[in-house]
Amino acid sequence: MDLVHAHAAGIDVGSRFHMVAVNQNADDVKEFGVYTEDHQRMIEHLKNEGITSVAMESTGNYWQTLFSALQIAGFEVILVNGRQTQNAQGKKTDVRDSLWIQKLHSLGLLTGSFLPGCHTEQLRTYYNHRQYLVEQTSRYINKMQKALRLMNIRLDVALNDITGKSGRAIIDAILTGQRDPQKLASIVDSRVKKSKEEIAKSLHGNWREDLLFELKECLSLYDTYQSKILVCDQQLKKVLESMQNTPAVMAPLSKLKKQRSKHSPLFDVRMMAYAHFGADLFAIPALSFNTILCLMANISREELQKFPTVKNFTSWLRLAPNNKKTGGKIISSRTPKGKNKIALALRQAANTIGNMKTHPLLAFFRRVAFKNGRAAAITATARKLAVIIYQMITKQQPYQPLNSEVLNKKIKSQQIKNIKRRLEKLSLNRQELDTLFSSLSLSTD
Repeated sequence: MDLVHAHAAGIDVGSRFHMVAVNQNADDVKEFGVYTEDHQRMIEHLKNEGITSVAMESTGNYWQTLFSALQIAGFEVILVNGRQTQNAQGKKTDVRDSLWIQKLHSLGLLTGSFLPGCHTEQLRTYYNHRQYLVEQTSRYINKMQKALRLMNIRLDVALNDITGKSGRAIIDAILTGQRDPQKLASIVDSRVKKSKEEIAKSLHGNWREDLLFELKECLSLYDTYQSKILVCDQQLKKVLESMQNTPAVMAPLSKLKKQRSKHSPLFDVRMMAYAHFGADLFAIPALSFNTILCLMANISREELQKFPTVKNFTSWLRLAPNNKKTGGKIISSRTPKGKNKIALALRQAANTIGNMKTHPLLAFFRRVAFKNGRAAAITATARKLAVIIYQMITKQQPYQPLNSEVLNKKIKSQQIKNIKRRLEKLSLNRQELDTLFSSLSLSTD
């Protein structure tokens, strides 16, 4: 095979050392440490060998600092998925791995992974930290519910959220020494559906000092994490404002009907997203504030345009089927496994669509769920949402859902195609045909 990269190097990145191969001679493979000084020595070594292009394979996040140092030094660097380099012959060693990476890269057989830009990397860091803080608040809510439950204070049954307005007022009153169920029930908000008598019944229990201490400490930690979420939101807002690419003419946005969830950011996510993507993604039903924030934190408009087609984008999200063909037949079409956070957010939105009463994609969701199960319907609907988002951002088009009449026509046309296929296999008489077509409100002719 012809050489594509004549001056190529392969790096097997490890947690404590890196193996660098500049040719196919095992004696020339060098080992470098992971400190900044070792990175500089590696860069000098690569420049002395005349290397211009570098491919590295790594697990975890050990590659990030080295990748940045090599890019700053002027090398063309690609990060390779481990699946592309796992077929090396012989016993697996770090030296053979680096030689195999160097050989594949020199022959042009490796493709680089998609990597976000500097600002997106900052947003992703803040977003991941924010998600961690939200998870911690959920943990302490569960611990508070457990402490109350062990005292037989069933506030979790009487109220949907013990950290809401009414639940928080009752917990604060309990911690200040109030034990009378009637007085505790009287401070709930008027919007609570349960009656005050039922709420008072749930507040009869045994007041144990150890569990009250645990409840107090968990509430204090919950408040601490809530304050840290607000600080993180301020940092997110600051980074988003620094990278805003506001269109010359802002299109008028329709009135927003979405309700903010408990952990939604306090800043105007809709305007930030419109300036970030150039499209109003909030017009898509079932996309929440947190879903849009996840999109903003993981990809920008310019980075989305690096995917030449929507198929490349959905494949990167691991939402497209991985068709494996042999002998002209598809032997497998399973969706590849992955931990893409955008895909996870879209799957959650697709699951929400399956629980809604009306949605443009609800008929599609139910059709796939009836045929292949709910899990397959969630994946397929998440892919539909990814396609809609890609088209809106890349083509700068508003969201245009199909109305119910168009959807019904598409469904009926698909049903007619299915019936024609069945009629080719079955020989039905006139009466059976009339019965079959009357169920679809169609004439036999």
